[in-house]
Amino acid sequence: MYIEKKRKWSLQDTADQLGIAKSTYAGYESGYREPSLRALSQIADLFDTTVDFILGRTKEDQDPIKTTNLIKIPDHGFSIDEEPLSADEIIDFVAFVRMKRILSK
Repeated sequence: MYIEKKRKWSLQDTADQLGIAKSTYAGYESGYREPSLRALSQIADLFDTTVDFILGRTKEDQDPIKTTNLIKIPDHGFSIDEEPLSADEIIDFVAFVRMKRILSK
C-alpha cells in the first residue's frame, strides 16, 4: 500500500498496530482477503485518511472534511428555511457537493 510505504512501515509494523496477523494484512493488500468494514475503518484511522481513499474512490490530495476548518467561519450566514445551518449540517452539505462533483465527472 502506498501510504504504508510513505510512512516506512513494514507489513509487520502495520499489522501490529492494527492488532492483526501479518498474513491477514498481507492478504488485504494482495486482494486475497477482503477486510471487514471495521477493519477498513481501523486502517483508515491508522493512516489518517478516509475509507474512500483506501478503496481507491478518491485521490490522496482530497482531504477529508475537517470540522475545525468549517467552525472557524464566523457568522457564515448559511440558512435553510430561515434557520441557520449547524456545523454538522455544513459538513454534510460539503460532503454532498464533493460527491456530486465526483459523480458528474
